[in-house]
Amino acid sequence: MLGMFCWVHAQLGGYKPGLKEQITGSKSPVYKNLQEQLDALQSGDTLVLKPGFYYGPVHIKTPGVTIDGKGKATITGLKKESVVYIEAPNVTLQNLHIIDSGNSADRIDSGIKVVKNDHFKIINNKIENTLFGIDVYWSAHGIIQYNDITSIGNRSKGIKGDAIRLWWSKFNKIQENYWHQVRDMVVWYSESNEFIGNRGDGNRYSIHFMYSHNNHIAYNYFTDSSVGVFLMYSEKTIMNNNVIENSQGVTGMCLGMKETSSNQILNNRFLYSSRGIYIDVSPFVPWKTNTISGNEIAYCNTGIEFLKEQEGNVFTENLFHDNLQQVYVLGGGSANLNKWINNYWDDYEGYDKDGDNIGDFPYRLYEYHARLWKFEPNVKFFYGAPVLTLLDFLEKLAPFSKPQFVLKDKKPIFRLKKYLEEHQPFKDLMQNEKRSEGSNK
Repeated sequence: MLGMFCWVHAQLGGYKPGLKEQITGSKSPVYKNLQEQLDALQSGDTLVLKPGFYYGPVHIKTPGVTIDGKGKATITGLKKESVVYIEAPNVTLQNLHIIDSGNSADRIDSGIKVVKNDHFKIINNKIENTLFGIDVYWSAHGIIQYNDITSIGNRSKGIKGDAIRLWWSKFNKIQENYWHQVRDMVVWYSESNEFIGNRGDGNRYSIHFMYSHNNHIAYNYFTDSSVGVFLMYSEKTIMNNNVIENSQGVTGMCLGMKETSSNQILNNRFLYSSRGIYIDVSPFVPWKTNTISGNEIAYCNTGIEFLKEQEGNVFTENLFHDNLQQVYVLGGGSANLNKWINNYWDDYEGYDKDGDNIGDFPYRLYEYHARLWKFEPNVKFFYGAPVLTLLDFLEKLAPFSKPQFVLKDKKPIFRLKKYLEEHQPFKDLMQNEKRSEGSNK
């Protein structure tokens, strides 16, 4: 029941990532020169390409033009360099099949390259077998929407290119794109951008932020990547209503935060991963609080992992359940320097006599048998086995050594179902399910 309600709550908000209209491209054996047609354009013109196979690299130097492939035009870069260069403002590229860039990481060979030109639109294009998908350098107020992006197929993930790369670019909207089998999607030195309703599948980093502030990440679905979202040296991020799952492996995490402050992490789902949230010296500025509220953190090896003892984060109304460890401090020490209030913990062992759905005494988390794998990491393989379950029980009953105190939540949520029934948007969803159950009887 929890999974159903939280899924509907955070489920892409009606956004539909990927191509809005079909792109078939062309397999014509006849290569056409596209540059001559582009050079003949005047500002305000729309060039509708006839079905066919066009060769580049091509350079768009006329401002305010639209290039429309109608889903049946393919542009190849002949594996030389970037395929399409936008070198004028107010250019629109749409409904194109773009393939075969060069393979130079130094040149950042891309399907589409935008350099110092604003108000561009890149809409409903299929970009494949290019090293980088879309490279945006020092450009603002652009829209990248409904694109399907993959990298060069015969490369291992670590040496593929990035789906979209923003460098020193502001006020851009990245919405309802689908990137898969790429290396990363990266945002460097880029402020005030929106990443809404996208899907990332099978990548390394779904989105990696570096020195990028005031960005908004919402209603995205990221799965089967090593890292979902990583915030590094980036402040004032608002991240809400995303679903991130299956971030596995040694570095697996749904959300990573390194030396980052003043972020709001709200109403997300972090599921089925090595770590739900990984925190490394965050907040970096102690008085710039990170607020982590309303998230479901479930079915993870570790719900929240701190690199070391840390202060300055506020955790409230998060739902922790079915994790092997709820909270773990890798370097030892306590997580209690952060504020923990009104979270749900499925391992809370208390009661609620007054019926206010708040536990009558605090939730306290101690580290017992987890200390064993500090000395022998392979012990963690047996986590959940009967012998460790028994050891955990015996440790709590009669500790062999003093357990490590991890955190205290003074007012834990007691009953999850009651909490969901009383809080929007879960209340309406619960009522809808009851009506649906009634109609099925």
